[in-house]
Amino acid sequence: MSTKLEIAVFSVEAALEAIKAGAHRIEFCENPLEGGTTPSFGSLATLIALTSKAIFPIIRPRGGDFFYTEYEFNSMRSDILMARKLNYPGIVLGLLNADGTIDTARTKRLVDLASPMEVTFHRAFDRCKDPFKALEDIIATGCKRILTSGQVPNAADALPLLKKLIEQAGDRIIIMPGSGVRSNNIKEIITATGAKEIHSSARKMQVSQMQYTKDSMQENLQATGVDTEEIKKMLSVL
Repeated sequence: MSTKLEIAVFSVEAALEAIKAGAHRIEFCENPLEGGTTPSFGSLATLIALTSKAIFPIIRPRGGDFFYTEYEFNSMRSDILMARKLNYPGIVLGLLNADGTIDTARTKRLVDLASPMEVTFHRAFDRCKDPFKALEDIIATGCKRILTSGQVPNAADALPLLKKLIEQAGDRIIIMPGSGVRSNNIKEIITATGAKEIHSSARKMQVSQMQYTKDSMQENLQATGVDTEEIKKMLSVL
């Protein structure tokens, strides 16, 4: 069975382009400068009406850390209910305690609330204190996969840890390496770790299509898009 490629995107247009390029699954976010936050209702309603592909919206109320207040937790609950009502097949989330352990109690509450949607635990995992203990804790909450760079900025620099996590996980949960994954290293990462799924943003900045710009504003109006040729290259390697 070939390795599945998930692509993180930050707009409806980028999601559709990534799907057309052949991505197996989409992590749908907004606000790339914040590391990805929950898309708006308008974006979610628009995208789900345009494709039957597996789209997993991120449920993240803000950028920064992953230690959430009760207000933020309630916001996540509402966003999950919205995604479920719109018939999304899965979501992506992650919660930590202040001491760097997994917030298992509230994670399980959200996983239960999301059912029957699949839940991926995102790179909050890379900020936890003990990845091997965290792996067991996340399995206990009912999450189906963990997105991780191996607790360093780029997954290619954490191959031994990623391999150990995949071996420990076995068939109980999917460990999906991500961050810094490109066509020039995707084969090495998969070969070294045995990963069955892999994640990339394949980002590409889009130049503004405005014919008129105000020079006095001194702005760079580029937006975060997706590099479809890079997606195709990664898929050709897979």
